[in-house]
Amino acid sequence: MEDWHGMGDWHGGVLIGFDLETTGTEPGESRIVTAALIEVRGGAVRERRGWLADPGIPIPEGASAIHGISTERAVAEGRPVREVADEVAEALVGHWRAGAVVVAYNAAFDLTLLTAELARHGLPSLADRLGGAQTGPVVDPLTIDRAVDRYRRGKRTLEAVCGVYGVTLDDAHDAGADALAAVQVARAIAERHPEVAALTPADLHARQSTWHARWARDFQSYLRRQGTPDAVIDEAWPLRGLVPA
Repeated sequence: MEDWHGMGDWHGGVLIGFDLETTGTEPGESRIVTAALIEVRGGAVRERRGWLADPGIPIPEGASAIHGISTERAVAEGRPVREVADEVAEALVGHWRAGAVVVAYNAAFDLTLLTAELARHGLPSLADRLGGAQTGPVVDPLTIDRAVDRYRRGKRTLEAVCGVYGVTLDDAHDAGADALAAVQVARAIAERHPEVAALTPADLHARQSTWHARWARDFQSYLRRQGTPDAVIDEAWPLRGLVPA
């Protein structure tokens, strides 16, 4: 893997948008339904890859209502989720080895879910494929936005944050559309916040880990004050500390 500690201008280089649509919201238990990787160079889309998986379990109606994939379609048209998880992981690692930065909105969800799928099917983890590193460089626009505009009111969904940064999202919850929007939001944040743009991928990766941990502690304290005394928000980023189901 190329050394990503000294690379500058991360937002103008090769960015790989990554998104999963899934059976649920718990990354240790949910399964992949669709996946997308979008390669962006200097702001222009160069390559798109997409996968439809048969997750091996029924897709709840609530999840289908969000991303539009029914159990019947996944079974009829999707590939075994084991193959999809393996290919997605190998593609991500290939991009990291080539020096790219992976961009994912709420990256800890997608990367943790992928990690859980790999473990569930006895496949090499991202760390195994990378020779020990947990991941390559990751940019999570959600984590960065929470840090640079900490007190802004309103939702922090991808759709809402696209509105804040002037990014068009035509087909929310389509993996390809969400992956591309994540890259566009990341670039817009860098343009608006030069202090973020100036960081190397390694420094930005480390800052996001710190920023996420701070947010998690604050949100956990808030939930406990609001009457959920046993609330626990995972401070780990970009992989949560969950054991796959």
